[in-house]
Amino acid sequence: MTDEPATVLVVDDETNITTLFDAWLDGEYAVRTANSGSEALEQIDESIDVALLDRRMPGISGDELLEEIRDRDLDVRVAMVTAIDPDFDVLEMGFDDYLTKPVSREDLEDLVDALESRKHYAEEMQEYYSLAAKRAALESSKPAAELVESEEYDELLEKLDEIETDLDGKLSGEEDFVSAFQDL
Repeated sequence: MTDEPATVLVVDDETNITTLFDAWLDGEYAVRTANSGSEALEQIDESIDVALLDRRMPGISGDELLEEIRDRDLDVRVAMVTAIDPDFDVLEMGFDDYLTKPVSREDLEDLVDALESRKHYAEEMQEYYSLAAKRAALESSKPAAELVESEEYDELLEKLDEIETDLDGKLSGEEDFVSAFQDL
């Protein structure tokens, strides 16, 4: 590990948002900003540790930008930080976390801290956190009756259970998976 701060790329078409998030994160992280998807594409490379993407932007959307980041196979933790309430389409997206605006400084700092620490996790644990974020996003925006009727949501829960069972078997020591990650 180095003593250099992690690099965070904040992407939002609203300059007041990128300026605010930059001010909140500056000092703890090296912050870069982009006010469009195309501007972000010019900056996305292996030097970025965490990317915070708005979903709805003119030109290249945050969804398209996320897809490009994954297509480039960059080791970047990505959170969607957006005013769009999540729908079942998030189940197909490759983000690591999802935060609905408006966000507080504390929520943003906690999100970036968590994403930066997850960068060092094994791939299976990163997948678990990503799926758990999707579950949390859907549970916060959808009525329980709609979730119960959703095959996609059932498949998500089954996948989470599979990974949890597998990880539980791999953990050593006295703690089991549930107690080790109950704060998730």
